[in-house]
Amino acid sequence: MLYNIAHLQLEKLLVPASRAGEALARLDERILRSPLRLGFIERQDFGDAISSMWVDGELVHMEDLVLHEARMDVRAPTHEMISAYRILRTRRTIFANVRGWAFSASGLSRLRGKISDTDESTGLQSFSPATPDVDETSVEDAPLQDAFSELDALLARSTATLQAVTGGRDLPPSLPANDSHALIRDADWDEEERLEEWRQVHDASQALPPILRAAIMLDAWNKLEVLQRSPWLGRLLTAAFLRDSGVSPDHLPALSPGLRAVARDRRHAADQTERTVALLDSFYEAAVGGLKEHDRLLHARERMLRKLVGRRSSSRLPALIDLVVARPVVSASVIVKELGTTPQGAVGLANQLELREVTGRGRFRAWGML
Repeated sequence: MLYNIAHLQLEKLLVPASRAGEALARLDERILRSPLRLGFIERQDFGDAISSMWVDGELVHMEDLVLHEARMDVRAPTHEMISAYRILRTRRTIFANVRGWAFSASGLSRLRGKISDTDESTGLQSFSPATPDVDETSVEDAPLQDAFSELDALLARSTATLQAVTGGRDLPPSLPANDSHALIRDADWDEEERLEEWRQVHDASQALPPILRAAIMLDAWNKLEVLQRSPWLGRLLTAAFLRDSGVSPDHLPALSPGLRAVARDRRHAADQTERTVALLDSFYEAAVGGLKEHDRLLHARERMLRKLVGRRSSSRLPALIDLVVARPVVSASVIVKELGTTPQGAVGLANQLELREVTGRGRFRAWGML
């Protein structure tokens, strides 16, 4: 076993583990009773995605990620943007499922990309719609049949041309859809073996407190390098474990912002105990940062609510305030969809709240809180 928890000095871990556990529990309780619960969780998803990219050495801006999800990209999406959006969707998938799903066989397979959403067992079988009993040579279908005939003839001519160019040789196969080609993945990288060893660390630490087990599991994931192309999945699985074990049952902790607050030298120290202490400190920093962000949102909401003094009872500003607090960035189209206003009315409402315009464009604009 390459990763052995017997070398840990547990007496040095109890105090930071207790402090981190208390902070995460306090944040979870605050979120449970907060009027901003859903909006805060959504903001945490975005914040954790961009912070996770930062931990891996990539930079993605919050506004760009929000606009990318809304299909309002200011520029062509980069590889880093696609990865951040994948982290965002994975967080939502874990939180949307029941506790323990992420560590099940089907859950791990889906999170690792081994099976797609449509391949996962849902109790439904695929089927083909029944073909109606009609005459294939009817007058209505005649134009469609002619179009298919022309398409078949075009494909036949294209195939004949390619065979003539290649001298009758078969065309080289394309890369498989599951990106398992040798040009993309290292053939000597046995993910199944590394994953099994990580599971052994999970089982061997059952006698320890959940918060301490989470730090050990995350450190083991980083040292074993379980997945070749998705190192961020270990952080999400650690957050899922904290939720499953009851440390934060009402939300999925955003651990990556806490990792940004801890020096890299500590997180990658040679001593196993020092690395674990650094991870526990990052859990504490993540919880404290979450509490501060929640208080900031509450104060911003109270400040914007002051603008409602003297407004008509039919004003849409209260609904816009709730929408702005719940999402990092809102666009004019989102305001129109959620509030039922016109595009001009959406721009006027946004100007009344003195929001920050994030696109720098005259059309297809979007705003965020100051």
